[in-house]
Amino acid sequence: MAAPLHTAWFNGSFMPLSEVRISPLDRAFLFGDAVYEVIPVYAGQAFLLDAHLDRLERSLQELGIRNPHRRTEWIDIISGLIEQNGGGNLSVYLQLSRGADNRRDHAFPPESVPPTVFGMASTMAEPHPDQLGLRAITLADQRWARCDIKSTALLANLLARQAAREAGAGEAILLRDGYLSEGSASSVIIVEHGVLVRRPDGPEVLPGTTTAAIFSAATGIGLSCRDEMISEQRLRQADEIWVAAATRGITPVLELDGRKIGDGRPGPVWRQVAAAFEALKPHGTTH
Repeated sequence: MAAPLHTAWFNGSFMPLSEVRISPLDRAFLFGDAVYEVIPVYAGQAFLLDAHLDRLERSLQELGIRNPHRRTEWIDIISGLIEQNGGGNLSVYLQLSRGADNRRDHAFPPESVPPTVFGMASTMAEPHPDQLGLRAITLADQRWARCDIKSTALLANLLARQAAREAGAGEAILLRDGYLSEGSASSVIIVEHGVLVRRPDGPEVLPGTTTAAIFSAATGIGLSCRDEMISEQRLRQADEIWVAAATRGITPVLELDGRKIGDGRPGPVWRQVAAAFEALKPHGTTH
C-alpha cells in the first residue's frame, strides 16, 4: 500500500493519523485478534463498496467481534476519510479489533469492552503501461484453515510475499494438497481456451470482491466463467494466469517459477476483460 495520508478515523473521531494511539493491550497487537478491509476509491468514489462491507460484516460475525456501526455509519466514515484526504484515487483501510482489556488473556474480554476501530486512507498509484504484468513463484500454502476470514493474522502471507520478493517476483501463488489456493495477497484466475476459472469459495480462500466483479465484467462481454478446483498441473498449463486484488485490479502473470506464461506478455483475454473491468470503475476528475 502507498504512503498513508494525514487524516484517520479512530474510535469515533477523525483526527491526524500521527495522533492515533492504540493500547499495547489491544488484542490486535497481542493476538492478531482483528479483521480488516481495503476499499479502492476512484475519482473520489468508493468502488464495490457494498461487497467490501458485506465481507467486513461477515468476517466480524465469523470471529464473534461486535460490529459497532450500522451500514450507513460505515458509509459516512468511509466518505469522510475520502473527503478529508483529498479524494482522487485512494485505498481506504479499515481495521477492527476485539478491543483492549486490562490484562493479557487468551479468553475473550467481557462484552462491555468496546471494539477498537481504525481507518485511514492511502494514495493509490496507477500502474505504468510499460509495467503491466508480474513474475510469480509457487509456494506451499502454510496458512491457517480459515482463510475465508479477512483477519489481520497475516504472518504466513508476509513470509510468502517476502520469499517472492527475494526471488525477484511480485507475488507468491500458494498450493495446498496439489491444488491452487490463492496468492499471498491476491486471488488467482486462470484462462483455459478463453474460459475464466477460479477456485470456489470455501474456508481455504478469501471470497474475492474483485474477482466477482471481474467475472461479471467477463460475462458481460460474452465470456464463460467457472468455479472449479484447479490442480497444480492445470495452473502450470493455463493459457493465461491473472492475480486480482482490490487496489491492484487484474494483473497478468507473465512468468511462473521462471517459465513464461504464453509468450510472456499480457494475453488477449486479459486485454478484453481488463478493458471491461476498467469500464466498471467510477470515472471523473480526480483532485
